[in-house]
Order: sequence, then structure tokens, then C-alpha cells
Amino acid sequence: MIRHVVLFTWTQDMTRETEQQFAAELTALARKLGVPSYRAGPDVGLVEGNFDFAVVADFDDAGSYLAYRDHPEHQDIIGRLSRPNTKSRASVQYAI
Repeated sequence: MIRHVVLFTWTQDMTRETEQQFAAELTALARKLGVPSYRAGPDVGLVEGNFDFAVVADFDDAGSYLAYRDHPEHQDIIGRLSRPNTKSRASVQYAI
């Protein structure tokens, strides 16, 4: 399996509503694509200086991760909701 982790820091323009929409649309797409495990949501604010939002997803293999990454609906969600509001982003994919 491949675990995909993405962390975002938002610009001041990111609203709570847009962040919730981002999480909801990503999660719905993951269900549609049959991703085995998918979690997305905002930091709960326990530690100052954390990233603002995280995605953690598990894929059966590299091919299923790449299919998700390149899927047109995924690219649309990123283009509309995250890219315009991203100050910084970090990601990693590793075998589990």
C-alpha cells in the first residue's frame, strides 16, 4: 500500500466554508474512486505553528495513487479550492 500525506498552510483568503467544501469534495471523490482510507480536515489548533489542513490517504498501490492524483475531478477540486488559497504545501508518499 501507499500512504499519501499532504499538509497545507492557507492564505488569509481561505474561508472556513471553502475549507469545509474542499474536505467534502475530496472525501466524496475518494469514496467514488474506492480509496481504502481517506481523511481530510483542518488542524484542531493544539500546537501553534502547525499546518492548517491535512490529507492522509491510503492506496492499494502506486498506480491507484497516480490515478487519483491525475483524475480530472481531483485536478478540478485543487484548481478551484486549494491552489488559489495555498500559502505553502508539503507532501509525501510512502509504502506501508
